[in-house]
Amino acid sequence: MTTLWAEHALLPHGWAEDVRVELGADGRIAKVEAGAAPTGERVGLLLPAMANLHSHAFQRAMAGLSEARGPQPRDTFWTWRQIMYRFLDHLTPEDVEAIAALVQMEMLEAGYATNVEFHYLHHRPGGTFYDNIAEMSERIAAAAARTGIGLTLLPVHYQFGGVDRRPLGPGQQRFGTTPDEFASLLDAAEAALTHLPADAGIGVAPHSLRAVSAEALTFCARLRPGRPLHMHLAEQIPEIEEVQAARGRRPVEWLLDNHQPDRRWTLIHLTHMTEDETRRLAATGAVAGLCPITESSLGDGIFNGTIWKEAGGRLGFGSDSNVRISLVEELRTLEYSQRLRDTARAVLAEPGRSTGRVLYEAGLDGGATAAGRETGAIAAGLWADLCAVSLNNPVLFGRKGDELLDSLIFAGSDKLVRDVWSAGRHVVRDGRHLDHERITADYLACIGRLQERM
Repeated sequence: MTTLWAEHALLPHGWAEDVRVELGADGRIAKVEAGAAPTGERVGLLLPAMANLHSHAFQRAMAGLSEARGPQPRDTFWTWRQIMYRFLDHLTPEDVEAIAALVQMEMLEAGYATNVEFHYLHHRPGGTFYDNIAEMSERIAAAAARTGIGLTLLPVHYQFGGVDRRPLGPGQQRFGTTPDEFASLLDAAEAALTHLPADAGIGVAPHSLRAVSAEALTFCARLRPGRPLHMHLAEQIPEIEEVQAARGRRPVEWLLDNHQPDRRWTLIHLTHMTEDETRRLAATGAVAGLCPITESSLGDGIFNGTIWKEAGGRLGFGSDSNVRISLVEELRTLEYSQRLRDTARAVLAEPGRSTGRVLYEAGLDGGATAAGRETGAIAAGLWADLCAVSLNNPVLFGRKGDELLDSLIFAGSDKLVRDVWSAGRHVVRDGRHLDHERITADYLACIGRLQERM
């Protein structure tokens, strides 16, 4: 039994002081008591640790390589995608494992406890299968075994190069599966998770409406009933125009008219929705998977957060391209995007809950659902996913209640994270992952090899 004692802690009913939290040997929270005498390991601010609900780990290694203007008159998401396709063709399974370990370490050091990996890099360059169809999935699982992060693995079905069912183009062949091949890959990927602790889980990810047929989306939705289902949706205007031309509906409209998304579903980005689409989709209970840093980097657009929130919509946060892994910056960037659009301040705040608290608690709720994980609060019976933040610094000293989260998110940084537990595993101490040096060294060696190949 591990015992923590926090000066301040965010509990399901709100803020509490002098909080003792007991962690069981099974990785779950055994007991929570406010107003307790100091005992055990002492921390300043104790928060539930969030799930990072959307990541493409391998893209971390190309961060910073797409900022030069190419020969085209205008750089866009689509020109960035061509750079990404060229880059990924150089990656080996060993590279992917080293990159994923660094990504997971950086997530943990930023205060996340869970990696929800939207994993579509399956095959050899050119599209031939590895001898083990789940070779790359096993590499993601191996990285999680090393870092200790909670893992929800989402193998991705990627069938076509567009809504018109054209063949996969150059760079996409490493993703491709038929529905039957995907079912086999999913089974093998799930088997790889049996070597991880009990909190690891599987999910299903039909990539997007442009990359899977209507029939395949139905097929995917039936593969793992009750487990998370994730899909990119309404990220780019050309994507919306392509879907509308082929299926007679905008992507969100088509999904709502042909499926029944609910709390199991997480729809990624949603940066281009009409007001009616926003309200209808919010009412389903599906999670909006937001990645504000990546959405800014790729010029995706601004999520309609005010209407979504007004309609009772749920949301969570992910690092997507991993161009920068920072939990507080994801939350800050979402709120700042709303302020820039609406020329207002504290846009997502509400009576009785500040902006920071609204953002953080929304991320906890949506992240837990998107991960299919019993987490998201400091409460008995849930996984002990916890983040301890230092108070002895110019940003947080003397703050109380919601001021703590507001100061952390809008004036602080991830450097204030001191300790992180994932399902009770104490993986970050004094701001650094326990295996920080070796994971970093392996990543640097990986980049050295890539530079020789490229």
